[in-house]
Amino acid sequence: MSKSLYETLGVGENASAEEIKKAYRKLARKYHPDINKDPDAQEKFKEINAAYEVLSDPEKKAKYDQFGDQMFGGQNFSDFARSQGGDIDIEEILRAMFGGGGGGFSRGGFSSGGGFSGSHGGFGGFGGSRAMDLDEKQRITIPFLMSVNGGKYHVTNSEGESFDIKIPAGIKSSETLRVRGKGRSYQGQKGDLLITVDVAPSPDYKREGNDLYKTIDIPLKFALFGGKIKVDTPEKEVTLKVPKNTKNGQKFRLKGKGFTDRRTGIKGDLFLVANIVLPDVDSLPEELRTVCEEKLPEA
Repeated sequence: MSKSLYETLGVGENASAEEIKKAYRKLARKYHPDINKDPDAQEKFKEINAAYEVLSDPEKKAKYDQFGDQMFGGQNFSDFARSQGGDIDIEEILRAMFGGGGGGFSRGGFSSGGGFSGSHGGFGGFGGSRAMDLDEKQRITIPFLMSVNGGKYHVTNSEGESFDIKIPAGIKSSETLRVRGKGRSYQGQKGDLLITVDVAPSPDYKREGNDLYKTIDIPLKFALFGGKIKVDTPEKEVTLKVPKNTKNGQKFRLKGKGFTDRRTGIKGDLFLVANIVLPDVDSLPEELRTVCEEKLPEA
Protein backbone atom coordinates (compact mmCIF):
# COMPACT_ATOMS: atom_id res chain seq x y z
CA MET A 1 0.00 0.00 0.00
CA SER A 2 1.51 3.31 -1.10
CA LYS A 3 2.03 5.91 1.63
CA SER A 4 3.37 9.05 -0.01
CA LEU A 5 3.29 11.24 3.12
CA TYR A 6 6.29 9.30 4.43
CA GLU A 7 8.04 9.84 1.09
CA THR A 8 7.30 13.58 1.34
CA LEU A 9 9.30 13.75 4.59
CA GLY A 10 11.90 11.25 3.35
CA VAL A 11 11.39 8.79 6.22
CA GLY A 12 10.39 5.14 6.42
CA GLU A 13 7.00 3.93 7.58
CA ASN A 14 8.54 2.70 10.83
CA ALA A 15 10.20 6.05 11.62
CA SER A 16 9.94 7.22 15.21
CA ALA A 17 8.22 10.46 16.23
CA GLU A 18 11.63 12.03 16.81
CA GLU A 19 12.87 10.97 13.36
CA ILE A 20 9.73 12.40 11.75
CA LYS A 21 10.17 15.70 13.60
CA LYS A 22 13.85 15.92 12.67
CA ALA A 23 13.12 15.26 8.98
CA TYR A 24 10.32 17.83 8.98
CA ARG A 25 12.48 20.57 10.51
CA LYS A 26 15.26 19.96 8.00
CA LEU A 27 12.92 20.12 5.00
CA ALA A 28 10.92 23.07 6.37
CA ARG A 29 14.13 25.10 6.63
CA LYS A 30 15.15 24.08 3.10
CA TYR A 31 11.85 24.95 1.42
CA HIS A 32 10.64 27.89 3.52
CA PRO A 33 9.50 30.59 1.04
CA ASP A 34 11.51 33.24 2.89
CA ILE A 35 14.67 31.27 2.19
CA ASN A 36 14.00 29.29 -0.99
CA LYS A 37 12.97 31.56 -3.88
CA ASP A 38 12.27 28.70 -6.28
CA PRO A 39 8.73 29.11 -7.70
CA ASP A 40 7.81 25.58 -6.59
CA ALA A 41 9.14 25.98 -3.04
CA GLN A 42 5.89 27.31 -1.61
CA GLU A 43 3.85 24.31 -2.78
CA LYS A 44 6.57 21.94 -1.56
CA PHE A 45 6.54 23.73 1.81
CA LYS A 46 2.75 23.24 2.05
CA GLU A 47 3.08 19.53 1.28
CA ILE A 48 5.81 19.13 3.92
CA ASN A 49 3.62 20.81 6.53
CA ALA A 50 0.63 18.67 5.56
CA ALA A 51 2.67 15.49 5.86
CA TYR A 52 3.93 16.50 9.28
CA GLU A 53 0.42 17.55 10.38
CA VAL A 54 -0.70 13.96 9.80
CA LEU A 55 2.35 11.96 10.82
CA SER A 56 3.02 13.89 14.04
CA ASP A 57 -0.51 13.26 15.32
CA PRO A 58 -0.94 9.67 16.64
CA GLU A 59 -4.65 9.48 15.78
CA LYS A 60 -4.26 10.89 12.26
CA LYS A 61 -1.19 8.76 11.67
CA ALA A 62 -3.07 5.60 12.66
CA LYS A 63 -5.84 6.33 10.16
CA TYR A 64 -3.34 7.12 7.42
CA ASP A 65 -1.36 3.97 8.19
CA GLN A 66 -4.59 1.98 7.82
CA PHE A 67 -5.70 3.40 4.46
CA GLY A 68 -2.56 4.97 2.97
CA ASP A 69 -2.93 6.83 -0.32
CA GLN A 70 -6.36 5.29 -0.87
CA MET A 71 -7.43 8.41 1.04
CA PHE A 72 -6.32 10.42 -2.00
CA GLY A 73 -8.16 8.23 -4.51
CA GLY A 74 -5.00 6.17 -5.07
CA GLN A 75 -2.86 9.19 -6.03
CA ASN A 76 0.15 10.32 -4.06
CA PHE A 77 -0.56 13.40 -1.96
CA SER A 78 1.37 15.79 -4.22
CA ASP A 79 -0.58 14.81 -7.35
CA PHE A 80 -3.84 14.76 -5.43
CA ALA A 81 -3.36 18.29 -4.05
CA ARG A 82 -2.54 19.66 -7.50
CA SER A 83 -5.56 17.92 -9.02
CA GLN A 84 -7.86 20.06 -6.87
CA GLY A 85 -6.81 23.18 -8.81
CA GLY A 86 -6.39 26.75 -7.58
CA ASP A 87 -4.83 27.91 -4.34
CA ILE A 88 -6.10 25.13 -2.08
CA ASP A 89 -6.11 25.18 1.69
CA ILE A 90 -4.21 22.05 2.75
CA GLU A 91 -5.49 22.39 6.30
CA GLU A 92 -9.01 22.30 4.87
CA ILE A 93 -8.16 18.98 3.19
CA LEU A 94 -6.83 17.55 6.43
CA ARG A 95 -9.84 18.75 8.39
CA ALA A 96 -12.18 17.03 5.93
CA MET A 97 -10.11 13.84 6.19
CA PHE A 98 -9.43 13.68 9.90
CA GLY A 99 -11.78 16.09 11.62
CA GLY A 100 -14.78 13.80 11.86
CA GLY A 101 -13.81 11.00 14.19
CA GLY A 102 -15.06 7.43 13.73
CA GLY A 103 -13.94 4.98 11.07
CA GLY A 104 -15.20 6.78 7.97
CA PHE A 105 -16.14 10.19 6.71
CA SER A 106 -19.17 11.58 4.92
CA ARG A 107 -19.93 14.75 2.95
CA GLY A 108 -16.70 14.77 0.98
CA GLY A 109 -14.92 12.56 3.50
CA PHE A 110 -13.69 8.97 3.52
CA SER A 111 -16.13 6.50 2.05
CA SER A 112 -16.74 2.92 3.06
CA GLY A 113 -14.85 1.75 -0.02
CA GLY A 114 -11.56 3.13 1.26
CA GLY A 115 -11.35 6.24 -0.93
CA PHE A 116 -12.87 9.71 -1.15
CA SER A 117 -16.26 10.11 -2.77
CA GLY A 118 -16.78 12.63 -5.54
CA SER A 119 -15.52 13.55 -8.98
CA HIS A 120 -11.92 14.68 -8.28
CA GLY A 121 -10.22 11.33 -7.78
CA GLY A 122 -12.42 10.72 -4.79
CA PHE A 123 -12.41 13.94 -2.71
CA GLY A 124 -15.91 15.21 -3.42
CA GLY A 125 -14.67 18.22 -5.37
CA PHE A 126 -14.28 20.04 -2.08
CA GLY A 127 -17.97 20.93 -2.07
CA GLY A 128 -18.77 19.27 1.25
CA SER A 129 -15.62 20.35 3.06
CA ARG A 130 -16.06 24.01 2.13
CA ALA A 131 -19.67 23.93 3.33
CA MET A 132 -18.48 22.60 6.69
CA ASP A 133 -15.57 25.00 7.07
CA LEU A 134 -15.59 25.94 10.74
CA ASP A 135 -12.73 28.44 10.60
CA GLU A 136 -13.65 32.03 11.43
CA LYS A 137 -11.80 35.07 10.11
CA GLN A 138 -11.33 38.42 11.81
CA ARG A 139 -9.26 41.52 11.12
CA ILE A 140 -7.85 43.68 13.90
CA THR A 141 -5.74 46.83 14.10
CA ILE A 142 -3.06 46.95 16.79
CA PRO A 143 -1.07 49.96 18.04
CA PHE A 144 2.28 50.46 16.34
CA LEU A 145 4.28 49.99 19.54
CA MET A 146 2.58 46.63 20.14
CA SER A 147 3.97 45.48 16.81
CA VAL A 148 7.44 46.37 18.09
CA ASN A 149 7.25 45.00 21.61
CA GLY A 150 4.50 42.38 21.32
CA GLY A 151 1.71 42.14 23.85
CA LYS A 152 -1.85 40.95 24.39
CA TYR A 153 -4.95 41.94 22.44
CA HIS A 154 -8.52 41.19 23.53
CA VAL A 155 -10.86 39.65 20.95
CA THR A 156 -14.36 38.16 20.85
CA ASN A 157 -15.33 35.41 18.42
CA SER A 158 -18.71 34.61 16.85
CA GLU A 159 -19.42 32.11 19.64
CA GLY A 160 -19.37 34.97 22.16
CA GLU A 161 -16.08 33.89 23.73
CA SER A 162 -13.81 36.75 24.83
CA PHE A 163 -10.13 36.13 25.40
CA ASP A 164 -6.66 37.60 24.99
CA ILE A 165 -4.42 36.60 22.10
CA LYS A 166 -0.66 36.95 22.10
CA ILE A 167 0.73 39.43 19.59
CA PRO A 168 4.33 38.44 18.78
CA ALA A 169 6.99 41.13 18.67
CA GLY A 170 7.93 42.03 15.11
CA ILE A 171 4.56 41.26 13.48
CA LYS A 172 3.82 43.06 10.21
CA SER A 173 0.60 44.28 8.67
CA SER A 174 -1.41 41.60 6.83
CA GLU A 175 0.15 38.73 8.76
CA THR A 176 -2.37 36.18 10.04
CA LEU A 177 -2.42 34.57 13.47
CA ARG A 178 -4.17 31.23 13.99
CA VAL A 179 -5.88 30.60 17.34
CA ARG A 180 -6.62 26.89 17.57
CA GLY A 181 -10.11 25.79 18.58
CA LYS A 182 -11.61 29.29 18.73
CA GLY A 183 -13.62 29.19 15.49
CA ARG A 184 -17.18 28.08 14.91
CA SER A 185 -18.66 24.93 16.49
CA TYR A 186 -20.53 22.11 14.78
CA GLN A 187 -21.45 18.69 16.14
CA GLY A 188 -18.69 18.73 18.73
CA GLN A 189 -16.01 20.02 16.34
CA LYS A 190 -14.31 23.40 16.60
CA GLY A 191 -12.66 25.39 13.88
CA ASP A 192 -9.83 27.88 14.28
CA LEU A 193 -9.89 31.65 14.52
CA LEU A 194 -7.78 33.28 11.81
CA ILE A 195 -6.88 36.84 12.73
CA THR A 196 -5.36 39.14 10.13
CA VAL A 197 -3.39 41.89 11.82
CA ASP A 198 -3.10 45.47 10.61
CA VAL A 199 -0.58 47.75 12.32
CA ALA A 200 -1.70 51.31 12.95
CA PRO A 201 0.67 53.99 11.62
CA SER A 202 2.82 55.92 14.08
CA PRO A 203 3.40 59.67 14.06
CA ASP A 204 6.86 59.11 15.52
CA TYR A 205 8.30 55.97 13.94
CA LYS A 206 8.84 54.56 10.46
CA ARG A 207 9.59 50.91 9.78
CA GLU A 208 12.05 49.81 7.10
CA GLY A 209 12.54 46.06 7.17
CA ASN A 210 13.34 45.31 10.80
CA ASP A 211 14.85 48.74 11.43
CA LEU A 212 13.07 51.69 13.01
CA TYR A 213 13.56 55.37 12.22
CA LYS A 214 12.62 58.31 14.42
CA THR A 215 13.28 62.02 13.88
CA ILE A 216 14.43 63.85 17.01
CA ASP A 217 14.73 67.58 17.65
CA ILE A 218 18.16 68.81 18.71
CA PRO A 219 18.67 72.41 19.86
CA LEU A 220 21.17 74.41 17.83
CA LYS A 221 23.38 74.85 20.90
CA PHE A 222 23.80 71.08 21.35
CA ALA A 223 24.32 70.61 17.62
CA LEU A 224 27.16 73.14 17.70
CA PHE A 225 28.79 72.42 21.03
CA GLY A 226 27.48 68.99 22.06
CA GLY A 227 25.17 67.98 24.88
CA LYS A 228 22.74 65.33 26.16
CA ILE A 229 19.05 64.95 25.43
CA LYS A 230 16.33 62.54 26.61
CA VAL A 231 14.73 60.41 23.89
CA ASP A 232 11.71 58.10 24.14
CA THR A 233 12.20 54.74 22.42
CA PRO A 234 9.69 51.85 22.12
CA GLU A 235 11.44 50.12 25.02
CA LYS A 236 12.26 52.97 27.41
CA GLU A 237 13.57 56.51 27.70
CA VAL A 238 17.28 56.83 26.91
CA THR A 239 19.87 59.58 27.16
CA LEU A 240 21.53 60.41 23.85
CA LYS A 241 24.94 62.06 23.82
CA VAL A 242 24.99 64.56 20.98
CA PRO A 243 28.50 65.27 19.68
CA LYS A 244 29.51 68.79 18.69
CA ASN A 245 29.16 69.74 15.05
CA THR A 246 26.15 67.46 14.57
CA LYS A 247 24.63 67.94 11.12
CA ASN A 248 20.95 68.11 10.21
CA GLY A 249 19.81 64.64 9.11
CA GLN A 250 22.69 62.92 10.89
CA LYS A 251 21.74 59.44 12.15
CA PHE A 252 22.44 57.89 15.53
CA ARG A 253 22.18 54.09 15.68
CA LEU A 254 20.82 52.26 18.73
CA LYS A 255 21.75 48.65 18.07
CA GLY A 256 19.13 45.97 18.72
CA LYS A 257 16.34 48.46 19.46
CA GLY A 258 14.31 47.79 16.31
CA PHE A 259 11.92 45.01 15.30
CA THR A 260 12.44 41.34 16.09
CA ASP A 261 12.72 39.11 13.03
CA ARG A 262 10.10 36.44 13.78
CA ARG A 263 11.98 33.80 11.81
CA THR A 264 15.52 34.31 13.14
CA GLY A 265 14.86 36.10 16.44
CA ILE A 266 17.46 38.75 15.49
CA LYS A 267 16.52 42.34 16.26
CA GLY A 268 16.92 45.30 13.95
CA ASP A 269 18.23 48.71 14.97
CA LEU A 270 16.68 52.05 15.88
CA PHE A 271 18.01 55.05 13.97
CA LEU A 272 17.52 58.50 15.46
CA VAL A 273 17.60 61.19 12.77
CA ALA A 274 18.71 64.65 13.87
CA ASN A 275 16.49 67.64 13.19
CA ILE A 276 18.40 70.76 14.19
CA VAL A 277 16.00 73.28 15.74
CA LEU A 278 16.96 76.89 14.98
CA PRO A 279 15.99 79.54 17.51
CA ASP A 280 13.83 82.51 16.57
CA VAL A 281 16.46 85.08 15.73
CA ASP A 282 14.29 87.90 17.08
CA SER A 283 14.29 86.25 20.50
CA LEU A 284 18.09 86.40 20.75
CA PRO A 285 19.83 89.18 22.68
CA GLU A 286 20.82 92.03 20.39
CA GLU A 287 24.55 91.58 20.97
CA LEU A 288 24.31 87.87 20.08
CA ARG A 289 22.36 88.66 16.92
CA THR A 290 25.00 91.20 15.92
CA VAL A 291 27.86 88.76 16.50
CA CYS A 292 26.06 85.97 14.61
CA GLU A 293 25.27 88.25 11.70
CA GLU A 294 28.84 89.46 11.49
CA LYS A 295 30.74 86.29 12.24
CA LEU A 296 28.68 83.34 10.94
CA PRO A 297 30.05 81.99 7.64
CA GLU A 298 27.93 82.45 4.53
CA ALA A 299 28.77 79.04 3.10
